[in-house]
Amino acid sequence: MISNFLSPELGHFTLALACCLAGAQFILPLLGNQKNDFHLMNLAAPLAWGHFFSLMIAFVCLIIAALNDDFSVQNILQNSATDKPLLYKITGIWGNHEGSILLWSFILSFFGILFSSFSHRLSFSLRTKIIAILGGCATGFEIFCLITSNPFLRIWPAPMEGQGMNPLLQDPGLAFHPPILYTGYVGFSVPFAFAVAGLMEKNIDSAWGCWLRPWVILAWIFLTAGITIGSWWSYYVLGWGGYWFWDPVENAALIPWLTGTALLHSTLIVEKREALKTWTVFLSIITFSLALCGTFLVRSGILNSVHAFASDPTRGIFILVLLIIICGGALVLFAWQAPLLPFTALFAPFSREGSIILNNILFCSLATIIFVGTLYPSVLQMINGQTISVGKPFFDKTFVPPALITIFFMAFAPWLAFKKTSLKKLIQPLSFMGIITLVIIIISFIYLHRFLPALATGLAFWVIMGALTDFSSKLSLFKTSFKNNFHRMKNLSLSFYATYIAHIGVAVILLGIIGMAYSQQKIVEVPIGTTLHLAGYEWTLEAVQNHKGPNYLATEAILKINYHHKTICWMFPARHFFPRQQQVITNVAIHTNLIADLYAVLGDSKNINDTSPTYILKLHYNPLAPWIWIGGFIMILGGFLTLIDLYNHKIIKQNSKQNMEQPL
Repeated sequence: MISNFLSPELGHFTLALACCLAGAQFILPLLGNQKNDFHLMNLAAPLAWGHFFSLMIAFVCLIIAALNDDFSVQNILQNSATDKPLLYKITGIWGNHEGSILLWSFILSFFGILFSSFSHRLSFSLRTKIIAILGGCATGFEIFCLITSNPFLRIWPAPMEGQGMNPLLQDPGLAFHPPILYTGYVGFSVPFAFAVAGLMEKNIDSAWGCWLRPWVILAWIFLTAGITIGSWWSYYVLGWGGYWFWDPVENAALIPWLTGTALLHSTLIVEKREALKTWTVFLSIITFSLALCGTFLVRSGILNSVHAFASDPTRGIFILVLLIIICGGALVLFAWQAPLLPFTALFAPFSREGSIILNNILFCSLATIIFVGTLYPSVLQMINGQTISVGKPFFDKTFVPPALITIFFMAFAPWLAFKKTSLKKLIQPLSFMGIITLVIIIISFIYLHRFLPALATGLAFWVIMGALTDFSSKLSLFKTSFKNNFHRMKNLSLSFYATYIAHIGVAVILLGIIGMAYSQQKIVEVPIGTTLHLAGYEWTLEAVQNHKGPNYLATEAILKINYHHKTICWMFPARHFFPRQQQVITNVAIHTNLIADLYAVLGDSKNINDTSPTYILKLHYNPLAPWIWIGGFIMILGGFLTLIDLYNHKIIKQNSKQNMEQPL
């Protein structure tokens, strides 16, 4: 049978083979480049494909071991069980340290073949260097996987039953969140390779920026999706009623997203004006370095988090050394070669280039704030043993003001022209928007009774009005016929729409956050039959029932929700007890109309042996909560539209014909 052939031993062998092929993918093309040996350089793509297929076989072998309940494999023993649902037997492969490192390596190998398949018009020398650098990064992770994090280790004698999976991870959201997030993390390895290869070639120009841009967008899309799904998971699984807790692992994902967003904007200037070249190279290196740094923090044991991986110090030290070699080496090369890059184009401060420089300063400042706030407690403890806590109050006070400033400039920055913009042309639309925004702030303050939420509400509408104003200006709306308007609308590029769609997504997220600041909640202990009143709704505990799940025992409450004495929904919050782990997990019930969420959590039972047992209920009314995740997916849509635009208009192809030599 094929499952017997695809054994853990074969997986271990193909993992080792993949490591050797990744090393060859790194060394041979670079050696060929140095010796001008095109035969060695031509090995880059075939080695990348061999590397990918070897890891794919290893990954499939681990999945089959999980499906077969092969508890002689230590990884399966520690993270699976016979009664574990089929979906989580598969997705549980990456729900642990060893499996997640294998997944990371597999995704990195996939980006290697993806790049080699879509880069045939790129300079042959630059193309082989990029593939080689991707192979070098993969080699380090696969050595790490083989030496300290081998997912194929056998134990003997094999137990009859496994220890099971962390119940928190047995959820569809967290089943698919890690692969998407890792694709975002690993996706920034391609811009990193572009930066290092460009420094080695001493050739950073508009064509380089044009080729770099879609890879940055692709990584940004997946990282945005991963963070959005992770935020949704924390909202509906943890039962805390919130969407973001400034958890250290959450911060580890947000930091590279912020620098990646800065990189996303700066690549446009390199492509269009050949400006900000040195800065864009630096951001490409730093963003991937921060993604690796997040991996180190999660697995080193430095950070304590609800979803950090417990790990021994050996693994943390290994990743730290790997981080120093990859990122430190790239930064040394940058310090050596960056001063030799040609002088960039000049531009006025009040221009598209100037606005993107300001954008980059603000986003990098936000990333620095989170980086310092996340690491400072650990560094202080290592220095003098003092233990402090840096939590929500610190991040709210330091992060929110520059974030609001960033949103303010977001509204009109896309209006600015390259090189220089006349301020006189912007006075009228900005004055009109400013007056409306001021009115919205005043009305919001009267209604919300707090200045900061009122200001944020005004800024959200400021961004939306900025998009609509520029859109109407481009169409000459109300100044010409509908036919001309429609013709102009068809001629606008998808990238134009994408920019404003992404910015409106930010505004929608901001409105969702403001709404959550005014959520109402009630925590009560009540017997069955009790009716509670919250936010104009009547919440009645009709019954509590018990039933058995695949690998848990469930206690489920039945809540009837009335509004103006009319039943609008039934909600079923529950508590799942996993006997194998002796752990209780809440199963939140959410009813939404996309304007607000009704959110219910079942707590502990009291006096359970009494004739009238009581149950703790935690009820929330969360206005505009769905907008947080709707806004996230609006941003992702903007990113996808930009990628489609780059493909449809063949921008890469046109630029490569003009600026780059054909492949050999």
